[in-house]
Amino acid sequence: MPNTTNAPCCIIMVGLPARGKTYMAHKLTRYFNWIGIESKVFNVGEMRRKAAPESINNSEFFHPDNESALEIREQCAITVLKEMIDWLKKGGEVAVYDATNSTRQRRQLIVEFLVDYRTFFVESDCSDPEVIEANIREVKLSSPDYINTDAELAIEDFRRRIRNYEMQYETLEVEHDRDLSFMKICNLGEKFLVNRVQGHVQSRAVYYLMNIHVLPRTIYLARHGETNMNIDGRIGGDDSLSINGQYFERALAKFVKDQKLDDLRIWTSLMKRTIQTVASIDVPKEHWKALNEIDAGACEGLTYDEIKIKFPEEYALREVDKYYYRYPGGESYQDLVARIEPVIMELESQKNVMVICHQAVARCLLAYFLDKGRDDLPYLEVPLHTVIKLTPFAYGCKIESIPLNVTAVNTHHPKPAGLTPLSPEERRIRRKTSSGGGHTAGLLREFSVDPQDTVFDNP
Repeated sequence: MPNTTNAPCCIIMVGLPARGKTYMAHKLTRYFNWIGIESKVFNVGEMRRKAAPESINNSEFFHPDNESALEIREQCAITVLKEMIDWLKKGGEVAVYDATNSTRQRRQLIVEFLVDYRTFFVESDCSDPEVIEANIREVKLSSPDYINTDAELAIEDFRRRIRNYEMQYETLEVEHDRDLSFMKICNLGEKFLVNRVQGHVQSRAVYYLMNIHVLPRTIYLARHGETNMNIDGRIGGDDSLSINGQYFERALAKFVKDQKLDDLRIWTSLMKRTIQTVASIDVPKEHWKALNEIDAGACEGLTYDEIKIKFPEEYALREVDKYYYRYPGGESYQDLVARIEPVIMELESQKNVMVICHQAVARCLLAYFLDKGRDDLPYLEVPLHTVIKLTPFAYGCKIESIPLNVTAVNTHHPKPAGLTPLSPEERRIRRKTSSGGGHTAGLLREFSVDPQDTVFDNP
């Protein structure tokens, strides 16, 4: 294993079919990409379907005694490993290898193949029959292996495939695998086993996977009501609601009442305009400093036209590199993502939550749930007086915009035409050069929130 702390990391999924491996793989890469670490999923099943169309809707292809199929499957596994290494050599940082990897022999082959990289195995070990059955019905019926196949026939074939894997499955155990870095997740988070975690990426993966859950839930996201500073086109500040903002506050209270969510919680920033927006809603509230609007530093309270006149160089720099640009004495979007990471972790472990925040903060949250990259994040449109309903599901997130029909100014500034996306190498350079000071230094040393930064208000 390489000694350098900057060596790329390969996360190797382990588990029987219908255990949520692909769900976890995609969640992990979405998280790493959101925090600025170049990540990608490499799925062996996709390669297998191309190399062996006869494997589709055919459980016998996966029988351990089918030697010709075993040869094809091993060749597909090696081909995808080579593709993964090629991607890492071109600048990738975290590759997630999505396959069953169900035997010690296969896992040893992977370790030997990836000898120049850090490897971290993540096993989803699930014995709950209800969870397994739900995975079979909800996920595998939409699998490319069962397109245009009768639902009941598909389910029965998939169950036979699982039984074929069970014949030779070898779980990760400290007794046999003490030299491997691995994490074992039992029954989707009922219990965890963690062994020899090494390095920043593996620590972040463990922290993240211990927080996510797959329970049905809804996240409501909205900006505060309109303020007079919004009307004047001024950024930042801690202004109170305008007349229309007060109308929105009443409309939002009615909306929440109509949703009839008994277990709803509301999170706001510590700024007046978000707290005023939920003043009439009688549900438990938490007020987070981490949800405060992006700090515009020397530009606080100015209009964009005033910034262009007073700080012409800063204005130009922000136009061409909005994600990494940091306001003088303030923050960048990169800083903001780091600041609200604890909020994401809490959201992943909660049920129904409504977050009332600010334009830049809402963009960062939306980018996480909708898997939007850094080139798009600073330009996501989040209108005032609109509730965005987010419903996470297995491999993504459903979004619904619900205007509450209260007039408000448009504060959106579209992406300038002709901007060229940064290459992975340019992103790494920008990330390093913009992370040394301001609000970024020292953030999330232990991936926790300072209790003094969160105020609880439970009526």
